[in-house]
Amino acid sequence: MTTGLIQTIDTPDGPFTIVADTDGRVLASGWTDDGTRALGRIHASLRPDTLTTAALTAGDAALSYYAGDVAGIDEVAVRQQGTEMQLLGWAALRRIEPGEPLTYTGFAEALGSPRAIRAAASICARNAPALFVPCHRVLRGDGSLGGFAWGLEVKRSLLDREARVGLV
Repeated sequence: MTTGLIQTIDTPDGPFTIVADTDGRVLASGWTDDGTRALGRIHASLRPDTLTTAALTAGDAALSYYAGDVAGIDEVAVRQQGTEMQLLGWAALRRIEPGEPLTYTGFAEALGSPRAIRAAASICARNAPALFVPCHRVLRGDGSLGGFAWGLEVKRSLLDREARVGLV
């Protein structure tokens, strides 16, 4: 039986729940107060059987992000399970600068596969540790928001926050 850690914090975008392994690496996170919803996004091989409430370093980083330090999430350790392409994609998402979103086409190009636009979108859709692996920084080719597991209002809010910080 594996145990995980869970913390829910209040953010301007609503409750934000973080599920981590016992080493504090984020397995999943999102704008919900429903731990089951966050758990469901974790790859079965990493999903904890039980959760214990804990204060997490990732929670502090998320609060710093909302306080204006949008780079505060960059050093948070995450743990994901996927294909080689997914792992490369999730690492590439972490290199997208705040305030400089990419299109799905640009993201596919950054992965070295300019024709793999659907694969790029799938990588974003399967990203469990939202915010810490900033899939919200990828947009449709026409600049519209596209999809986001936690709602387009949250995605717009995150992008607006990052754009404002870049202007200060």
